[in-house]
Amino acid sequence: QVQLVESGGGLVQAGGSLRLSCATSGSIFSFNRMGWYRQAPGKQRELVAAVISGGIPDYVDSVKGRFTISRDGAKNTVYLQMNSLKPEDTAVYYCNGQRRIYGVIRDYWGQGTQVTVSS
Repeated sequence: QVQLVESGGGLVQAGGSLRLSCATSGSIFSFNRMGWYRQAPGKQRELVAAVISGGIPDYVDSVKGRFTISRDGAKNTVYLQMNSLKPEDTAVYYCNGQRRIYGVIRDYWGQGTQVTVSS
């Protein structure tokens, strides 16, 4: 059973920082891609940042220069460092691990962690 467990969300003032963590039950390198999504009330879930094994991280335009995704293989943990936070970053953030097996993509999700940025 694959498990992804997020932590690190909370309430922060605009301009502040938070670091989200996503611990996986297996090796993070067993996933073809690791990423962070977010979903604000009344909006669709959107991909915020992702990194493909051996690839360069990619970010949605609204967080470029402010957020950084990173991986620690020894700890089987993926991080999302969020700086210069804005009220519009308020959302539930979800960790995602994606595997491609025989051409079939399977997604694994964490339970989500709330990030609230006050103005």
